[in-house]
Amino acid sequence: MKDFDICIIGSGAGGGPVALTLAEAGYSVVVLEKGPWFSEKDFYKDELACCRRSVYTPNLRDEQHVIEDLEDGRWNATPTSESGWDFWNGNCVGGSSNFMSGFFHRLKPVDFYQLSEFGPIEGANRADWPISYDELAPYYDRVEQVVGVSGKFEPHKNIEPRTADFPYPPTREHAVSGWIDKACDELGYHSLRVPRAILSEPQNTQQGNRRSCEYSGYCGSYGCSSGAKGSSRAALLDRAVSSGHCQVRPHSKVTRLISNAKGKITQVEYIDKNNRKQTLDAGIYVVACQAIETSRLLLHSTGPAFPDGLANNSGQVGKNLLFSAGGSGSGDFNFDDFDAAQLKQLRQLGPFVNRALDDWYTINDKQLAGRPLKGGIVEFLFAHPNPTSRANSLKWDDDKLLWGKPLKRKLESWFTTDRSLRFEVFNDWLPTDNCFVSLDRKIKDRWSTPVAKVRIGYHPHDLKIAAYLADKGEQVLKQLGAVRIDSSVSGSPPANLVAGGCRFGNDPKTSVLDKNCRAHEVENLYITDGSFMPTGGSVPYTWTIYANAFRVADIIKNL
Repeated sequence: MKDFDICIIGSGAGGGPVALTLAEAGYSVVVLEKGPWFSEKDFYKDELACCRRSVYTPNLRDEQHVIEDLEDGRWNATPTSESGWDFWNGNCVGGSSNFMSGFFHRLKPVDFYQLSEFGPIEGANRADWPISYDELAPYYDRVEQVVGVSGKFEPHKNIEPRTADFPYPPTREHAVSGWIDKACDELGYHSLRVPRAILSEPQNTQQGNRRSCEYSGYCGSYGCSSGAKGSSRAALLDRAVSSGHCQVRPHSKVTRLISNAKGKITQVEYIDKNNRKQTLDAGIYVVACQAIETSRLLLHSTGPAFPDGLANNSGQVGKNLLFSAGGSGSGDFNFDDFDAAQLKQLRQLGPFVNRALDDWYTINDKQLAGRPLKGGIVEFLFAHPNPTSRANSLKWDDDKLLWGKPLKRKLESWFTTDRSLRFEVFNDWLPTDNCFVSLDRKIKDRWSTPVAKVRIGYHPHDLKIAAYLADKGEQVLKQLGAVRIDSSVSGSPPANLVAGGCRFGNDPKTSVLDKNCRAHEVENLYITDGSFMPTGGSVPYTWTIYANAFRVADIIKNL
């Protein structure tokens, strides 16, 4: 007899929907999570805990990555314990979904057929998805209801198909949102109201209650002390556990999946909180560790049928890793330029901006190219109010360290004379042969397992599209009357937006998973984090990961 029907490794957006769906269906489920189990009371708004100390993420001396980037034509490998470039974004029950900003955009139908719609690009491994938007749409709907998405359905020319309005009204919006609407209208742009995975009203269920947003101003990068943010922990796992059919085991570091000569997984091996090696077995194993760590686990899980890593006889595990391409920009509103009423509005903290542009999700600009190109979105937001990180960035004057009165005067000016409105650009990170996960055999984590080596080569096309979109963001800031407007695009990826590595597809030679996210070569292995995505689209990934995980959970439930 098996210990459990289902073993899920990882508890974030890819693991939570599977745990809830199958636990409520009566399956016995265990979730193994490497990190601790925090609750709302642990997510106080501590700037030092969030951004200066390793409270919610591993200490890089214990757990790290090795990052390969291109310098002067050569790939240089640097451990993150040396660079400080942290590729962990949540090491706890619920994973990085605890710390997301909750910008919830669906993919659009065109995202599922990028190769067919826009054609190949030399040096890029574009591929169509084996499923369509219509197959995923009901699960986007389910996420809205179960996780809780606040918004307002407003038809416009680029809207993706949907059947109903959002289950919760929009979160409170800052007055600058109306300023953006007016500026965009003057420019001939369409200002899009952004759905948020943040409750605008309380959610009361038989399994527990979540309070609505309390608008502290500390959202992105912070855990939610009210439970309003739609993290996997608050929205899904607490309910799964209350069903009586799900166990969550924190501090359980999975080291490998053990498989037999036929290629079937027979056990999972993990290290518990007391540093003791444990094993358990299940009928089905679901891996949802986050894209980099999922590939790392499979590559390390060699066996008699898989000498190069579990499900990797095709050599595709770890390949075609994706980040989010794009960049950012900002402009300042000088307080002296506004009357008293406007200044009162501008100084307000808490409510969200909730505005974006998707006018150029598909770009038809003959000056840019002679054919349509896949574009992206521009998302507006205020600079984060965290005074610690803002003050820390001011300690340098070019290459000289400031202190004393000069630093005080700079801080005084920074905090009392203006406010910055930012924008972020999201566009596709094209999959290439130079963006992948492998194992570093020299550097190991504190459990003596090889860490992931991540090569982060980007395609030049990514920057071309990002620069085009950044210019549109700058135009809005100019129309708003902002000053000191600046933007930049970069091939250095945001470490919190990662997918790919175990793409799904119909051909076992070029993909790791089938259309149902079951491994082609391992009959009892499913992968439900962002690893499955062959292309990423031009929006944050979390809503799509949630939706696909609910889809796969239904498939498993109906086996």
